[in-house]
Amino acid sequence: MSAEPDRSGAWVERDKIESGHLVDAVNVTKSFGSNVVLQGVDCHVDRGEVVCLLGPSGSGKTTFLRLINQMETLTGGRIYVDGELVGFTERGGRLHARRPKDIARQRARIGMVFQRFNLFPHMTALENVTVAPRTVAGVDAATARREAMELLDRVGLADRAGYYPNELSGGQQQRVAIARALAMKPDLMLFDEPTSALDPELVGEVLGAMRALADQGMTMIVVTHEMGFAREVADRVIFMDGGAVVEDGPPEQVLGNPRHERTRAFIARVRQEAAAEAEHAQTLGGPVDSEPQSDSGPAGDSGRATDSGPAGDSDPATDSDQGPDSPRE
Repeated sequence: MSAEPDRSGAWVERDKIESGHLVDAVNVTKSFGSNVVLQGVDCHVDRGEVVCLLGPSGSGKTTFLRLINQMETLTGGRIYVDGELVGFTERGGRLHARRPKDIARQRARIGMVFQRFNLFPHMTALENVTVAPRTVAGVDAATARREAMELLDRVGLADRAGYYPNELSGGQQQRVAIARALAMKPDLMLFDEPTSALDPELVGEVLGAMRALADQGMTMIVVTHEMGFAREVADRVIFMDGGAVVEDGPPEQVLGNPRHERTRAFIARVRQEAAAEAEHAQTLGGPVDSEPQSDSGPAGDSGRATDSGPAGDSDPATDSDQGPDSPRE
């Protein structure tokens, strides 16, 4: 049995849930001191589903991903992955933190790609992809190398296997990071603004690799400011604001016909920024499309919100080198 708070805040006993979803978030809250970052988040993700999280800076998107991957400890509520309570066990009616070995086992099923690539600078692309299978999963060197080369080929970088990170473009480094996350054969991939640190001309190659993953049936939760990607690839879009889920639905509804005023205001602001960016580019004689890889649908939906704008998480500390309880958003 595992314990879980109901809506009144009382604790009730529950065994592993059998919801049929890969991810279940139940009344999730997270606070950093007096700063409430997430409040009462309820959502789920099905197997093979691509869910994009959108929202203004400070809405809790990055923090939510980090809770799923146990890079932060939640304050209340529960998260289940494949029906198993994340981060805790129950003994004698009380919750206890899982042992490090159990946490490592749970985290191994989840791949995460960050804003900044976080590659080991002293290792080649191939070595970056093989290190976790060899050191964590105990895969032999020959198998790890063969599987890593297959993954690098999958993201279009087999010919860069021997290159070091400083010899690769930002887009290539991020694709290596995707291959590295896939090396542990995860059931779930988390992406935290994977294109926000890239020059605009490099964004398309990373989104292309992510599209291919989606086509192959990978379950993905993507925090993104790429509205076109969300519209074209996501099965569902979740709009968050003020640490809560405001709207959850198919992209054509959330992006094209939002029901809530806060969602409408956010989409309108993104469209205005996209139009201003396109006008500025035209003035400079550059490309007009602010997101050339997303040219279908309404022009406003193909906009890319800036990192400091409504869809970008402005907190610069969003990568794994931060402490487990440092504020993210």
